[in-house]
Amino acid sequence: MQNISYILSLMGRSWLTGLKPAKNVDADVADRIEKLFTQLDGQKAVAVAAFEIAVREGARQKNLPKPNGNPSPKARRIAITQFQRDTAVKAWVLRQAGEICECCEQPAPFNGADGLPYLELHYVRQLAEGGADTVSNAVALCPNCHREIHHGANAQALTAWLYDNVARLLRD
Repeated sequence: MQNISYILSLMGRSWLTGLKPAKNVDADVADRIEKLFTQLDGQKAVAVAAFEIAVREGARQKNLPKPNGNPSPKARRIAITQFQRDTAVKAWVLRQAGEICECCEQPAPFNGADGLPYLELHYVRQLAEGGADTVSNAVALCPNCHREIHHGANAQALTAWLYDNVARLLRD
C-alpha cells in the first residue's frame, strides 16, 4: 500500500492517509500501478511515475556520467481530461489571498508577465479526485508551496494546516 501512496505522490495526487509513501518502488511496478489508476479514473494521463523513479535512481548514483541527451526528442500526442473551471472562483480566491500565499503566508514570489503578483490556485481536494470547483475547496499558493503540497513529504500535514487555518475551506 505504501507503493501506491508513492505513485500517487509522483502523480501529484494525495496519497493514502496513514500510509507514508515507500521509496523503493521499482519503475516497472510504478508504471503498472499508474496505469491501473488511469484505468480506474477512466481518464488518460501522461505517465510520470516510472520516469520520475528512474530520475531519482540516477540522481543517487555517485559517479553518474554526463549523458548525451537527445537532440531530437520524439513527440507524441495524447488526449487528456481537463476540467472546465469557473474563472470567478479563481479570481475571488486570488483576491481574498491579498497577494499572500495561504500556505507559507509569504508575499507572492514574483510578478507575472501581466504585472500582478503570481500565485497559483490549488484545489485542496483535487478535481480529479471528485473535489468541487468552489471557493470552499480552493486556496492561493506560491509555486513552491504548490509543488510541495503535490509532491512533498509533508503534503498531508500542509493540507491539514490549510484546513485548520483558512476559514473558508470545508472538508467534504
